[in-house]
Formats: sequence, C-alpha cells, structure tokens
Amino acid sequence: MGPKAWRPHRPSGTSRRLRIDYPRRGRRGLFRFLPSWRQLLGISLICCAALAALVGYVYSTVHIADVNATARAEANVYYWADGTQMVSVGAINRQNVPLSDIPPALQNAVISAENADFYSDPGFSVGGLGRAVVNMARGGEIQGGSTITQQYAKNTYLTPEQTVDRKLRELCLAVKLSRSLSKQEILQGYLNTSWFGRNAYGVQAAAMAYYGMDARELDPGRSALLAALLKGAEQYDPSLSEANHRRAEARWRYVLDRQVELGHMSPEERAKYTVFPEPRQLSVSTGLSGQTGYLVDVANKYIEKRTGLTAEDLGRGGYKIRTTFDRTKVEQLRQTVDKVTAQTLDPERRIADRDVQFGAASIRPDDGAVLALYGGSDATEHFTNNADTAGVPVGSAFKPFVLAAALQYGVPSAGTLAPRLPVTADSFYDGTGVLTTGTPWLLPERSDTGAGRFAAGAMSFSAGFPTLREALVTGGDSVYGRLGEDIGLKKVRDLAVSTGLLPQSMAPLERPFSVGTSTPSAIRMADAYATFAEDGRRTDPYSVTEVTYRGTRLERLERPPRRQVLDTEVAREVSRAMGDVAVDSLAPDTLRALATPIAAGRTGDADRLPAAWFIGCTEELSTAVTVFRDKPGEGGLLPVTGVGGSGAERGDFLPLRVWASYMTAARSGP
Repeated sequence: MGPKAWRPHRPSGTSRRLRIDYPRRGRRGLFRFLPSWRQLLGISLICCAALAALVGYVYSTVHIADVNATARAEANVYYWADGTQMVSVGAINRQNVPLSDIPPALQNAVISAENADFYSDPGFSVGGLGRAVVNMARGGEIQGGSTITQQYAKNTYLTPEQTVDRKLRELCLAVKLSRSLSKQEILQGYLNTSWFGRNAYGVQAAAMAYYGMDARELDPGRSALLAALLKGAEQYDPSLSEANHRRAEARWRYVLDRQVELGHMSPEERAKYTVFPEPRQLSVSTGLSGQTGYLVDVANKYIEKRTGLTAEDLGRGGYKIRTTFDRTKVEQLRQTVDKVTAQTLDPERRIADRDVQFGAASIRPDDGAVLALYGGSDATEHFTNNADTAGVPVGSAFKPFVLAAALQYGVPSAGTLAPRLPVTADSFYDGTGVLTTGTPWLLPERSDTGAGRFAAGAMSFSAGFPTLREALVTGGDSVYGRLGEDIGLKKVRDLAVSTGLLPQSMAPLERPFSVGTSTPSAIRMADAYATFAEDGRRTDPYSVTEVTYRGTRLERLERPPRRQVLDTEVAREVSRAMGDVAVDSLAPDTLRALATPIAAGRTGDADRLPAAWFIGCTEELSTAVTVFRDKPGEGGLLPVTGVGGSGAERGDFLPLRVWASYMTAARSGP
C-alpha cells in the first residue's frame, strides 16, 4: 500500500465550513460560470420556498371585508385650471338584484364568455395565471387570466392599480372567497358589480341603460350583448362608433356560438338569434350638459392614455381631476359659436343651413395645454365631440405641412445619386414644370404695414407662375398636388405626424393627399400649427395636470415633453408664408385688435371637400375651427355649399368669423 494522502489536521470539535463552489473549480473559461444541476436545483427550491412564503404571508393578511363598506360609491370631481370645481360626476349607477332575477340565459352567456369552467375551478385558473406571469415578464400590464371569482374580488375589495402586490392579493382573495361563498353567491356578486359602460355597474343598471328594461326581461340575444360588453365597454358599446359596432356584433355572435359549444344552448335555440339586438341611444347625465360633457370626455381620454386607468376604473369614482380648461375661454368660445349661428344660419328657411356642426379647440402654443374647446351644441343631445373627432377632411389647411416638408427635405434632382435640391417659399414651377429655386421675374410688392402683407393691386405672379408662398394664399391645388409628389407623399405624411397629427387620421397616399384629404381633429390641428409658431418645437396636447385618488397623487401623470421636430428656419419661413394667409383672410380691424403676428391656414373656394376650416396661431393661442354638415343615417358628410345664404358658395366664412370673434374676445379678457 502506498503512503496515505496527507490531509490537513482539523481540531476536534470544529465543523466543516459551507463553501459554495462558484465559480466552479476544475472548469475553464465561461464554463466556470455555468451552474451545476445541483446549484440550479438549489436555487429553484429556494425561489419556490420564498414564493410560497410570500403567498402564505399575503394569504394570512388578506381578509374579506364588509362588502357594503368597500364598495361605497364616490364621485369624480373635475376642476378648472384655476382650481375651482367644474363638475362632480357620480355616484355609481348600480341596483343590486338577486341571482333569481337574472335569467339563466344571461348567466350562461357571461360564464361562456368570461370563464367557461367557473363552476369547477378553485377560484383561479392555472393557465390564466401563467399567461398573466408571462405578460408581466414581457413588461405588459399586470392583468389578464382572471376568473370570474378573481374579477369579483378585484371589483369589490381592491383598488384599480396594476401592481404585482394587487394581483397577488386578488388571487388570495379569490381562493378565500371560493372557500367561504358558494358559486351562486360569487356569480351574483360579480354580475352586480361588473362594469358595462354607460356609467352602469351591474346587470340591472346595464339592462336599463342599453335596453330600458329590467334584467329579468332580457332574452338570450340581448343577454349575449351585455356579456360581450364585459370585454371592455369602451371598445364594444355599438353606439360609440362604427368600429365599435363591428366589434360588438362579432363578439355577440361569438358569445352565442360559444354557448352552443359548451352545451348551454341548443343549435335550434341559437338559430333564433340572427339579427343583432341594437341597444337604445346613449344618454348622458344632465350634469354633463352644454360643453361640460365634452370637456370631461377629453380629460378622461387623456387620463386613460397617460396613466393606464380604464373607463371602468374612472367610473368607480374617488378621483379628483385638475384640468387645463380655462373657464372664461370655454364660455367665450361657446358664446361666439352661438352668436355666429344665430346671426348667420336660418334652418327654417334654408335647407343648406340644417344639420350644421361646429367644432373648435384652443391650445396654448408654448406647452400644448388645451384651454378651450367647442364639441357641439350640447353633450347630452349631440354625443360626438366635434373638437376631438377625426372624420372631417381638412382641405387646404393641410398645405402648410406640404410647404414645411418641401423646405425641410427639398426635392429630388435629376440624378438618382445627386443630393436633393433645396426649396424656398419663393420657389415656383416654371413653364417646363420644373420647380425653380431662382428669383422670380416679378416678385409681389410688399407694403410696410403687416407682416408679409401684399400691397393693394400689386400681387402679380411670376409671369403667370405662382410661388409656393403665393399658392398658399390663393389655394393652388395644382401647385401643392405636384409639390407633394415631388417631395414624396410619405415624407409629407411623416412630417405632418411629427408636428402633432395622428397617424390614424392620415388619408391614403394618393395625389389628392397633399391638398387635404386627411381628417385630423380640431385639437390636433391647433397643436400642429403651434409647432410652426414655436420655431419647430412641439408638445403633445394635454388636458389634465393632476389626478388624485382618495388623496393619493398619481405619480405616473407627467406633462408631455417638448421636442424639436422641425428646423427652426423652416418653421419660421412657413410661419411667414402663413402670415400672408392671415392678412389675406382677416379684416383690418381684427388684425389691429389682435396686434400680434398671426400664422394661419384655411380652406377656400378651390376646395371641393364637405367641410370648412380656419386655423390661426398667435404667440398666446392656437385655435382651430371647423364647420361641416352631418346628419345621422345619411352615410357621410353633407355639402356645405350655400350654408349661410344663397350668396355663399361655401360655408368658408363661418369658421373665419368664429375664429376672429373668439380670438379678439380672448385677447381682451373677460
């Protein structure tokens, strides 16, 4: 036998020290940092133990509280920019009914749509929980995969915040509820607390809001629509938009088919329901009458976009919302529209004066705050917000974006590899159809008064070829149609979007695109024009400065950042050209009253679109006004030809008159 291997002497009574072999000995390179299977197993066991301990702790600390206390209704309170109260909206519209008053058809429809194995699950779904975990790992919202029991727990006992802690408490509460309540009691609670849109919580309030009947009177067809609304009323209330109607009808058919698939309805019964059960028209609380409902609508949309809160969350109440709306300016804008309407329109005698709609928005240029808007005659009667709708073509008011794109990018030169040729506002298309950047033969003579104002009788085109500046003033569809194609319609669209217009409001990239076939809202047009006045710096429009929930301020709400989107000289050159439009449009008295440089865009006689626009921006306000005719059920906008009298070819003077009167009043103060 060979000699024994020498081992270090360990004094008696001492214990072996625990040493973790990491990085691993006997391995080289990156393999030293690759854990062994024992180490991976140990880490997994430790994580599982930690998770189990966390779940156990949360489970032990979560208690089923008094339902009536935790579901207590609170109103949302909206404030003007100066801190005074605008309106209090609430409390929750809910009437609890026993499960015996909820028809089995509605119960089955909800279970089929939301939680097919409701009667057999332990209060949570393992598959749904896995999907929620994956969603969290991907950086998505902390939601998804909830059973009816979990949704009931969230609706009744928890706050609307989207956090891991809230989701874990929801899971633990669902388990406790499943052990302490019967499935019938849980289903009854869920159906009485769920959000169905139209400020309706619970099936009884929903049945009245959508069909004007008690829940117990609902047939399987109407029940299927209410079940479809649980997926998100703001996306599935068919009265809100055509897109909503399509989604609602598809979801309605799915809910009915799903009941057949699960055995809750026979194919013969399903065959009876082939016609979509149209709900009644949306009604609005009288507290939201006048312009208030439109203001609340814009504020809510901004909150939902910026904070992640849903319409359901806001509908539960408890929020205090400070807006950017200026009470005085909102009233001045309303009074102006009412005055112009009364003085100009006579719907009793002139057919062309019927169904005329106004929309307007006023924004502070330096930061994008929405100060005032006009959404329609009354939010409780006219439900579409005309200041925030995206269905009215903007016409020649779009041309400043084409000019800006030309100045920013230039136009292609003859050679494919040659740099793009620069463009100025005084460039023009010569007799050969080439955009020339040289000096025109006869520049229009300028007067000494007014920024860029043409002297009377001195405006003559360059041997019949208008410059881009001149074509902006006179209409120039052919010039700007050709210019857009030379620049590249995609570049024009991208520049317009960069200044503030929404991509979804952009029309198809066809030749008419450059002369205004897109349909941005008045809010977005006012904001985009402010980009020119602010030397190419742009801020997204915002309407809320602070939101608190039961005394706690939401940290996620921040003002949109300001950023440079256009070269400074480009923005200034476009503003100078738009100054010529303002001088050509506005009366001398208005120019003197405003006493400030004005950049403007408008539609004109050359436009063949069923809408009239005027947008103008000063250092203090950027305001967009649109006029169009819209009659529900007619399938599109009506012509505005002849609006305001037989001598009016188009209603183009109406937005100009509203803009001038409002801006003069706003500058003068209350």
